[in-house]
Amino acid sequence: MCGICGYISKKRISEDELRIMNDTMYHRGPNDSGIAIYEGTDGYSIGLAHRRLSILDLSPLGHQPMHSENGRVTIVFNGEIYNFLELKEELKDYPFKSNCDTEVILAAYLRWGINMVDHINGMFAIALYDRENEDVFLIRDRIGKKPLFYWLDDGNLVFGSELKPIMKCPGFKGEIRRQLLPRYLYQQYITAPDTIFKDVYKLEPGTILKFRNGNIKKWKYWDIKEVYKKESANPITSYEEAKEGLKQRLRHSVAGRMIADVPLGTFLSGGYDSSLVTAIAQELSDKPVKTFCIGFDVPRYNEAEYAKEIANYLGCEHTELYISTKEMFDLVSSIPQYYDEPFADNSEIPSMLVSKLARKDVTVALSGDGGDEFFCGYNVYDYVRKAQMLEIPGAIAGAVGQLPFGDGRLLDKMPFAVKVIAGNRNPETKTQLVSENYVKAAHAFLTGTERLDIPMSAADYLETDYNRSDNIAPALYPIESLYKVDDYQVRRMLLDMDTYLPEDILVKMDRASMKYSLENRCPIMDTDVMEYSFRIPHKFKYHKGEKKYILKDIAYDYIPKELLNRPKTGFGVPMDQWLRGPLKEQLLDYSSTAFLKKQGIFDPEYVSKYINNYIVTGDAGPSSGANFSKIAWAFYIFQQWYNYHIL
Repeated sequence: MCGICGYISKKRISEDELRIMNDTMYHRGPNDSGIAIYEGTDGYSIGLAHRRLSILDLSPLGHQPMHSENGRVTIVFNGEIYNFLELKEELKDYPFKSNCDTEVILAAYLRWGINMVDHINGMFAIALYDRENEDVFLIRDRIGKKPLFYWLDDGNLVFGSELKPIMKCPGFKGEIRRQLLPRYLYQQYITAPDTIFKDVYKLEPGTILKFRNGNIKKWKYWDIKEVYKKESANPITSYEEAKEGLKQRLRHSVAGRMIADVPLGTFLSGGYDSSLVTAIAQELSDKPVKTFCIGFDVPRYNEAEYAKEIANYLGCEHTELYISTKEMFDLVSSIPQYYDEPFADNSEIPSMLVSKLARKDVTVALSGDGGDEFFCGYNVYDYVRKAQMLEIPGAIAGAVGQLPFGDGRLLDKMPFAVKVIAGNRNPETKTQLVSENYVKAAHAFLTGTERLDIPMSAADYLETDYNRSDNIAPALYPIESLYKVDDYQVRRMLLDMDTYLPEDILVKMDRASMKYSLENRCPIMDTDVMEYSFRIPHKFKYHKGEKKYILKDIAYDYIPKELLNRPKTGFGVPMDQWLRGPLKEQLLDYSSTAFLKKQGIFDPEYVSKYINNYIVTGDAGPSSGANFSKIAWAFYIFQQWYNYHIL
């Protein structure tokens, strides 16, 4: 786990400037650093830089940038290749000097060219320079575990594991993409390929970018839609076969992620996914696995006692720490330093705290991320199943609801649940059940006018350039037809794998763990596990109303059902109390008409009124914004980010 950055440019960027860019990511790699600049053809120079968090082969032989034995290829790499030992055996004619996975990537490239991505299994962001062809490749792992950003500037390209090195690159302007803000305010994160800055992009998961002499070509080598279509066409009809196959792949995945030359442990929340990963790790270990959990003083949110019971049952070496609201609040000011574009999922704060706890004893921590998306675990999947069952009466209610009633529509007077189903008429967003008022407010923060997303086809959406100021991104994702799946639950799971998982869950854990130089590994997102999950019939995942059925069944092979079978809980910070309490004055300053007019990003009148109503009139109802703490929090986090990075 490291950080990389660099450039391919005709503009002169010095070693000192590249070093400054690289050192913005010290937290990602405090053990070592390296930079190198090479002269290419046609006036281009290639700069590669690396910050190292030593996990495998702790010796200087793992130093990057690393060159192939013949000097043809140079690489900087962030991540882990879990099948590197098998590949090393397959590539044994290569004269390996180290025992690290970075060198295996070089050998694989010399054997298979860029098709080596089909052979490597892991989490990775790679920059690779091939002198023979004058190609520079940027490569991101299949599901988007490791981040990779790039800036296009007049035929030049600058890249980094985070935005910080790009922001430090000479000549970077940092023009904010206002047109993305309705989506950010609604979703609380920004989706690839977009970023908060104009002309800066996230390389999409499962994607390769090739730069040669100023020309860029980009393509997908692994795509959820295509992989699902292929694998689901060959289903495993036997439940026992599916269970055993999944169990063996999970064991293999956990085993691969336990290879490290540094101390390793697991995050253990007490839920099914983290408990299953921990149980398998303990089964494979010859000593107690170190487990980590944070607890809260609020009983209805606290799962620490369950995690402790499970750790004791498995024979783990468990560490827990109870966190006060003040300790969480004290981390708010550090959010923009490590989440270097606006990111408002408030569970980032507990994630930082458990990472800090674990880093005291280990350098690598396994987690259960991915279980909900691949095996149908979220509560929203229950709701979309009901929405599909009510599709016909919902369409009737939607049509009737357009009739005038009082000073509005009949739809506006319907109960909330009915309104959501009745208003759900866009075929491209069927599984994204929303409150219209949230979407309207998100748009009005930018334009001053409350409105819903403008309906568009998936093709139009994908072809729209959101670098242009006149193209405002929709709050929802109008792409559901691309999945070609009738079942609403399956469609929403695929959508979450494409959006919420890589852009929220994985961003949250990457930045939270890297804040403390901790590597986070996710066995459930192993390539073999993900692809095998697509072969498992949905009825084995959602069985008689029970979510994650097959995954739970495997967990019961390790842990008694009574220790696991309880209502799913989660912890969110008390953002409403904070925004109306200790953050109140700061929020009012950020939303004053004077500040907003000077800033020139949001609509001053609408936002100022909205935030004042939110803070002052606690029971005034949705139209005042009083109940919209989610959007108020996203706005606050944006302004905090703006204050830290832009002002």
